[in-house]
Amino acid sequence: MAQQNPSNPPSRFMVTGVVVFYLVAALAMVMVNKWVLNATEAPLFFLWTQLMVAVLLFLLSNLFRLLPDKLTLDLAVCKSLTPLVLLNVASLSFSNYTLKYVDASFYQVARGLLLPFTVVTSYILLHSRPSFLILLACSLVTVGFVVGVFLDGTPISLIGVGFGVASSAIASVHSVVIKKSLSIVNGSALSLSWYSNLLSAIVLMPVIVLVGEIPAVFKLLFNLDELSQPENVMSPLMTFVWGSMITGLFGFLMSIASLLSIKVTSPITHMVSSAVRGVAASLLGMWLFLDIITIGRASSIAIILLGSIWYTWIKHKETLPPPSHPPQGAYERVPMEEVESGEVKERKPE
Repeated sequence: MAQQNPSNPPSRFMVTGVVVFYLVAALAMVMVNKWVLNATEAPLFFLWTQLMVAVLLFLLSNLFRLLPDKLTLDLAVCKSLTPLVLLNVASLSFSNYTLKYVDASFYQVARGLLLPFTVVTSYILLHSRPSFLILLACSLVTVGFVVGVFLDGTPISLIGVGFGVASSAIASVHSVVIKKSLSIVNGSALSLSWYSNLLSAIVLMPVIVLVGEIPAVFKLLFNLDELSQPENVMSPLMTFVWGSMITGLFGFLMSIASLLSIKVTSPITHMVSSAVRGVAASLLGMWLFLDIITIGRASSIAIILLGSIWYTWIKHKETLPPPSHPPQGAYERVPMEEVESGEVKERKPE
């Protein structure tokens, strides 16, 4: 995708619209996922239906030429994207299991080690050596995770936390592999999203069988729990259907919104919106699912968000180009060869 022309920066209205949409879509994904996962014992089958809804929407959009790039299906590309797809399936699966076993308000804490894992992974795989301040920011995020998991005192699911840690570790590798995989699809993030959704759905089918979700799927599809449900409560099947449609739609839209987000927003804006999303998710979890927000849990979320925002600010400062001119009142550096030759020329201040 072409970069935004610096001479024509995006309008404030466009930036605000993209940020708000991405914020609402991400919140909807977490809350609807939790709503459905509370009603089903088949989290991987639910993930598969989400992916299939997104795939169908990609096909329909391609049919009516609503996408900027035409979708293709190349077997050589599919084979080259195998590592990306396997990591995507593992990351999404563990993320769904995390959300199933922990409160919606605790989900961000359970996956709080994503940033430290990403920095470590970048160092190992990309040889990107972090600065001392980056390490301090990651340490602060880790402290927030420890406070939420070990020092809060509120009963939590260690299985859910374990899935959260595993999901964070895999997602950190996944983010690195995404950067390398873009070259396979000629830099098209939209094509990469299309391949990723389609191939992940295919890979996930045998996994659903291997983990033993088939009985839960039959129980869900044939409404075996319907007789035990009160009349004013939506059946698990209808909850599943509506949840799959909503999250599949938002997943598809977020694939497109992510392109807009990269194009019109800065990393600082993205991280601040993520911070707002984390706080909003905790408040919505408290309101929709009656989650308990203790002082320890609130402190944990605040520390993780503070460390994440600090990290983003440090990275922003580190990527700024050095000043092209010396600051006013400073001495201009003289080339060493002129000093050694004794031919120091008079220099006019610029």
